[in-house]
Amino acid sequence: MPTPADVTHEPGDIVALDLGFPTGSEAGLYRPAVVVTARRVLRGGPNVVQVVPLTTTIRPSGAEVSIDPDAENGLSSRSAAQCQHVRSVATFRIQHRIGNVGPVVLAEIRETLSLILDV
Repeated sequence: MPTPADVTHEPGDIVALDLGFPTGSEAGLYRPAVVVTARRVLRGGPNVVQVVPLTTTIRPSGAEVSIDPDAENGLSSRSAAQCQHVRSVATFRIQHRIGNVGPVVLAEIRETLSLILDV
């Protein structure tokens, strides 16, 4: 049976992972996050991927993207992708795949990231 680190992921996958103990206002602890790493990078089986943590605390923020639950994403309640908390994580932190946000929401998340990062 593959370990969590051996499983390949796709862009937009929602994964459960342990972000560790947060400092200050960082997102942390055990929570879902959206994999935003490019497909061409994921094909190489990296040891580290880029993720955007999710929260069920919805705030009026230009740095967050709302996601409604559906059968494809596997979420049980409305969530927000906290683009301001984008980070790289070791794949061993990933516990399992929950679902996928789909191309429209992934594009919204990536657009928000590009605005935050000014790229």
